[in-house]
Amino acid sequence: MANVVVVGSQWGDEGKGKIVDWLSEQADVVVRFQGGHNAGHTLVIDGTSYKLSLLPSGVVRGKLSVIGNGVVIDPHALVAEIARLAEQGVTVSPETLVIAGNATLILSLHRELDALRENAAAAGTKIGTTKRGIGPAYEDKVGRRAIRVMDLANLATLPGKIERLLTHHNALRRGLGEPEVSADAIFTELETVAGNLLPFMDTVWNLLDGKRREGRRILFEGAQGSLLDIDHGTYPFVTSSNTVSGQAAAGSGLGPSALSYVLGITKAYTTRVGEGPFPTEQDNDVGHFLGTRGHEFGTVTGRKRRCGWFDAVLVRQACCINGINGIALTKLDVLDGLDEIKICVAYELDGERIDHLPASQGAQARVKPIYETLPGWKESTEGARSWADLPAQAVKYVRHVEELIGAPVALLSTSPERDDTILVQNPFQD
Repeated sequence: MANVVVVGSQWGDEGKGKIVDWLSEQADVVVRFQGGHNAGHTLVIDGTSYKLSLLPSGVVRGKLSVIGNGVVIDPHALVAEIARLAEQGVTVSPETLVIAGNATLILSLHRELDALRENAAAAGTKIGTTKRGIGPAYEDKVGRRAIRVMDLANLATLPGKIERLLTHHNALRRGLGEPEVSADAIFTELETVAGNLLPFMDTVWNLLDGKRREGRRILFEGAQGSLLDIDHGTYPFVTSSNTVSGQAAAGSGLGPSALSYVLGITKAYTTRVGEGPFPTEQDNDVGHFLGTRGHEFGTVTGRKRRCGWFDAVLVRQACCINGINGIALTKLDVLDGLDEIKICVAYELDGERIDHLPASQGAQARVKPIYETLPGWKESTEGARSWADLPAQAVKYVRHVEELIGAPVALLSTSPERDDTILVQNPFQD
């Protein structure tokens, strides 16, 4: 059986929620392998919208859903998300949700530090963090001072771990002119949430290995986008984890040989939230048109997204870095009605044509897009479920995108509704 990794091929917000929901119906297990509650997926099922941030999308359909060791978990955010789903009639229990015992916890001091540093940053140096404590939690993980889910099972061992954690954090807080955090406050915080998390805890790598050996279909659900990857993204305007497909193995404990198919979710234009370079950004009527038609506001933050033309250079780069086998092209219908549509096919950097985004922050800020212009279409593509339903120019646009990025379209999405999808290749049946 094929196991599928879903990743965003741009800066996130590509429409992963719908595609993951479509795939999760075929999957036996759905796994989150990186990030935290700083990224959101919106699922629309029978007209009802479900907004998820931390939980894998499979929980809505009652599939076994796994939060892997590569995720950082805010216990309070998790409990609140489970409660919101309960209000919508979705029950999340230890039978449907499993959490890796070696996953790192986000604490209140992480959220506070995140906000303090972002607010203190000078203009032009802000990262655009969601201030949810994701980055500081990952820092503690790498610094080997994090509190993990499994630590809640033996509260007697916590004081020493908390002391090590606070040696670092209280030094930072003193430097920022903030009061220190007491060990008792952190202990109480952890003691309070232990009962909420421990019923879900398991040895995830072992569980997934067993499912793989049984021939179960496993879907790995990425959050955010490849261009926000800590190594391969537009550094430093990135997230604090690896968002590329290779992290599916490291962030779940299942070896890379188990990853059969990588599906890159790709929006038919480009958007970005927060700070950082954006070569094809359209801060004009075109950008306003795309943002309005595409309802471009963040699921988690509500922040307005920056909008621009499709950047084939970036997506081609993402296809290489992720080993993408096929893409799911989303929001094609947002382009309906435009007289002409531009695609970035290369960059100009200091008078030279280049075919990739350079790693240097300064160079990224200087690149200028080189466009090809295609005729638009006036007919509607919304709700199309076959190629025959699409205008000829829309088909040409899709085919040209395939050619430019070097990857085929496996699925084409024409509205938020899950059935409004043209299936070319089922990733689970490659």
